[in-house]
Amino acid sequence: MTFERDLRLEHRSFWQHEHGPYSANPPLSENLDVDIAVIGGGFTGLNTAWQFKQDNPNARVVVLEAAVIGFGASGRNAGFSTKLFGLEPELVLLRWGKQKMIDAHRYLQLAVAHTRQLIQTHALDCDYRHTGLMRISYSPQQSVRMGKTYQLFQQLGLDGDMHWQEQAQVRQQFNSPRFGAGIHESDTGYLNPCKQVRALKALAESAGVEVYEMTAVTQVERTAAAILVHTLGGRIKADKVVLATNAYSRELPGPDGLRERQYPLWTYQVVTEPLSDEQWQEIGWRQREAFGDNRQMLHYFRPTTDGRIVMGGGDVLPQKGLAREETPSPATWQHCEAHLKWIYPQLANTRIDYRWGGPVSVNLDMVPEISFIGDERIIYSGGCFGHGVALTHLNGRTIADLLNGRKTELSEFWIVNRKSLPMNSDTLSFWGGKAARQALKAWDWWEERRLEA
Repeated sequence: MTFERDLRLEHRSFWQHEHGPYSANPPLSENLDVDIAVIGGGFTGLNTAWQFKQDNPNARVVVLEAAVIGFGASGRNAGFSTKLFGLEPELVLLRWGKQKMIDAHRYLQLAVAHTRQLIQTHALDCDYRHTGLMRISYSPQQSVRMGKTYQLFQQLGLDGDMHWQEQAQVRQQFNSPRFGAGIHESDTGYLNPCKQVRALKALAESAGVEVYEMTAVTQVERTAAAILVHTLGGRIKADKVVLATNAYSRELPGPDGLRERQYPLWTYQVVTEPLSDEQWQEIGWRQREAFGDNRQMLHYFRPTTDGRIVMGGGDVLPQKGLAREETPSPATWQHCEAHLKWIYPQLANTRIDYRWGGPVSVNLDMVPEISFIGDERIIYSGGCFGHGVALTHLNGRTIADLLNGRKTELSEFWIVNRKSLPMNSDTLSFWGGKAARQALKAWDWWEERRLEA
């Protein structure tokens, strides 16, 4: 079954397809007065709702999801729970400085630990594996650049779980003729994202959070007394509202100032048929950790519990339309398959079983943000750059602190209510994204120009 042939709401990704039958909650059909309304039923929205409800058992908290739980990025991503933040570490350092880079890394360390603890404490069925992450180079130029990145982490004291591996060490673990040196991070994991987000739905509902699916918001209206959230089936009157819509934020009608916060970019993945035991022995990969390469237009890889390989990346597509307008990319899927079989010639005859894509939220500042919109009654979160699994889980706790009016270590993190650069023009954002994409692809070509095709 492929992305192109199955466009039902519940089957936009392999993870949704694998999940099987799913019973969505009914849409909102009445007017409600609530304490907190959360728009968006992904990792950010459900974590926020659950955390706030834990803090305030008597509060009325609702989550409104325009499609079904698991439709958006939280049901389509590769499931990497890592410490990745924005773009390359060197760019974060250049843009934000040493201390903010250190603080961001510490926040992501906490995010990975928080996500793992949440899963274990509440026995969330999401196939979580805490197996680590390998960063792989292909060319000598990429190895040199990766070595400088590793030295940067060492200089900043952020290399506690990182270990440099020369090419010979990498190839003991991964039987690929393409791999050079690498960095192994032990304190990361991966999960099944669709299982996770739907488990979070059940967790939130068990605490008393009300979840309405197939409930698109038609207007967010600010009044002196409350925030009004209008839908086709009813109206919510809320003391505070959380906009947890990420890459879909541009299609949310109101409030003013939201549209220019971020821009959606589409990224794509493929998954193989289940590999045999003999095939796994041929390619190595004995520890079954996730790995990604050191390209600018990176590729990322991970196993599934039934022995498949999920692989994605290699390109992104900016689009002028709305994030919910599905954008297939046969060329990108073909590239992913070809690249997987380039690094592993042993898999030349392996079938690709599923292809899909989805939008990620990016902004001009190149890092995530949590911001007040207009006043402190509306909180927005976005700009995760496709690295949001652990980040959005902890952001839920951070947003709950903001909703409670608490000054905590999390609510004081520098991405909270920072003054981000606006994207005032869709046309400039679109063409700017295409120009950046071409520049990064040229960089990869230069570093890989001497590699065997």
